[in-house]
Amino acid sequence: MSQLSSGICRRLNEAPQEEIDQLASGHTVQLLSIKKVAPTSSSTTATDRFRIIISDGVHFVQAMLATQLNDLVANGDINKNTVVVIDKLACNFVQDKRLIIILDLHVVSRDEEKIGAPTAPPPTQDAPAPSVVETASSSIASPATSSSTGQAKQPQPQPRTGPSGRGGRSVYPIEGLSPYQNNWTIKARVTQKSDIRTWSNQRGEGKLFNVTLMDESGEIRGTGFNTVVDELYEKFEEGKVYYISKARVNLAKKKFSNLQNDYELSLEKNTEVEECLETTSVPMMKYNFVELSSLEKLERDNTCDVIGIVKEVGPLGEITSKATNRTIPKRDLTIVDMSQYSVRLTLWGKQAEQFTADDLPVIAFKGVKVGDFGGRTLSMVSSSIMTVSPDIEEAHLLRGWYDGIGTDQNFQSHTSGSSGASFGGFNRSEMRHLSDVKESQLGMSDKAEFFSTRATIMHIKSESISYPACPTQGCNKKVVDLGSGWRCEKCDKTFERPEYRYIMSMAVADWSGQAWLQGFNEAGLAVFGKTADEVHEIKERNEAEYNALMAQASGVTFNFSCRAKQDTYNDQTRVRYGISRITSLDYHEEAKHLVDLLKSPWAK
Repeated sequence: MSQLSSGICRRLNEAPQEEIDQLASGHTVQLLSIKKVAPTSSSTTATDRFRIIISDGVHFVQAMLATQLNDLVANGDINKNTVVVIDKLACNFVQDKRLIIILDLHVVSRDEEKIGAPTAPPPTQDAPAPSVVETASSSIASPATSSSTGQAKQPQPQPRTGPSGRGGRSVYPIEGLSPYQNNWTIKARVTQKSDIRTWSNQRGEGKLFNVTLMDESGEIRGTGFNTVVDELYEKFEEGKVYYISKARVNLAKKKFSNLQNDYELSLEKNTEVEECLETTSVPMMKYNFVELSSLEKLERDNTCDVIGIVKEVGPLGEITSKATNRTIPKRDLTIVDMSQYSVRLTLWGKQAEQFTADDLPVIAFKGVKVGDFGGRTLSMVSSSIMTVSPDIEEAHLLRGWYDGIGTDQNFQSHTSGSSGASFGGFNRSEMRHLSDVKESQLGMSDKAEFFSTRATIMHIKSESISYPACPTQGCNKKVVDLGSGWRCEKCDKTFERPEYRYIMSMAVADWSGQAWLQGFNEAGLAVFGKTADEVHEIKERNEAEYNALMAQASGVTFNFSCRAKQDTYNDQTRVRYGISRITSLDYHEEAKHLVDLLKSPWAK
């Protein structure tokens, strides 16, 4: 039986805040309960929160588990009666009540009976902290999949005064901030600072900027508008640490932020920002890396952290925004990792224009967006962070692997049209038949809806299956035949010949019914196994051969991932089904699925 730290629960329940730092680590306790906190009606995030009860064998107290430790619950590393050592905790005082937050721990034993007969500690009157003290400043160890930089373990800090002019305030962990607190100060590092952005609409004009702030307990986003931009924008520098206070804590607008925090900061005119020169207690960056081979398990529009070697750098291109009609620079990178997968990652704006990489660097990307165009792709967004050659263990391992054996490896990509490849995004467990798709009226709402299905091609409209496109990479706009050349209005260039791209309409059927699907270049490549240029040449050269090719494509079964969306044409509203991904059947995978089905409770 493990030996618990008798008396620590009562001390945590009674100690004034200036003594909490001295109790912040090194205590062996037992977890009597781990319960998921029900989200409030105003919650805008899917991040789980867990309330735990810790026991020292004599008394027990409640605490919250920091969100970066959620993986320990999800993976079953901690559960009821697990004995752990608390490596890091913080204590906040909210409306004269104390909130204990476990920031880091490690498991001693999982197979224990309940130790002792603990009871609640005798009641005590919590008083607000009389002086500024920083929460324990030794760094935390993240779950196995995450890493951080600049987190050397520090000796246990003694209570100390905060920055000048901040008497009477406590330095709070970001994890503990809420709208119910007023008198707080955080000590955080700026990990990302946006450019100043402007807007103009019916209500007027304005400007804003964002910063991402991080301490050892978590991250939070701060936003300043208009006059606050003039006041604070130049004060913040990426990588530096600041004391920040007198900002308003609001519910996070998840539409504009991918951080795992229910709240965000609104920077105001009276917000105080003061640089902190003591930075050893604040980590540089935290990552939760996903291998490139695992991207197919992530849903579209999710965000993730990846690290890879830049194998290829595409030329600088541009697209025209449909919303603003402004051109936006873009550049595609191809990155690879030790899972022997490659993926296309897109940079935008100034990052695309300024990016140079002649020596195949290791780059860590934080908070990039997952897309599904032509397979699995990644894209930088406004809150994403790119760090070239980071000084972290994962980067050194990747560099050594690539220089040693990686250069000779063949890398697989998440391409939707590659025959026999695993079908990223095709959800076999949620596959729907065509009549169910129509009866459920998928796509009739304002938003697009997605579904997976397996169907056989019955007919392809062969009159026009391709169009002459601009050969400039990333453009793909239709070009006009001038007789002397092909003109692209977007690029303002004339080309000797176009590059044909597929635009297909096909009737597919399963046992329940039929539907018309629309597909583009990736779909055509998967169906015909030829480029649109090759098929167009066959059509121009030999009509009989072209018709035979169309007939050969009929009767073939594919897995489809589709997008259903309302479309209005000639005052008639209908639902169009667009092909997001298509792949040939992998009979080995299909057989394996059937075997698993026979072994499931359904078959018994």
